[in-house]
Amino acid sequence: MNTSDTLLTTLRAINASASFNQWCGIQVEKADRGSVEISMPWRNEVGQYSGFLHAGLIGALLDTACGFAAVTMVGSRVLASHFSVNCLRPAVGEKFIARAKVVKPGKTQVFTSAELYAVVGGEEKLVATGETLLSVVQDAT
Repeated sequence: MNTSDTLLTTLRAINASASFNQWCGIQVEKADRGSVEISMPWRNEVGQYSGFLHAGLIGALLDTACGFAAVTMVGSRVLASHFSVNCLRPAVGEKFIARAKVVKPGKTQVFTSAELYAVVGGEEKLVATGETLLSVVQDAT
């Protein structure tokens, strides 16, 4: 098994253990060292009153993708200490794809960025961007 396959297996196991991610329908599609791609299908339950993807879920997708990208570099648990979201247009689509990458890894902090796309008829439209600062969680022993 190559590194990408190992990372993908690891992230899929982490994703499967997160009840919120399962409720959302988040899937880990791709994983390489320093980058990931996740997806989520549209469901009425994830929309807001105007029929757009709820901004809270936009943030959740960006944060989740960034966290998974960080894990590919530091190999341990991470926790967001700060994140920002820029909503560029209404998030309307059949599914949503978040792509994240590590900007700068560190021993205690990892800086990441992500883009969120809405997919309609196979065409991707950029709907949001974000950045996350993650703290590496040390196991208490």
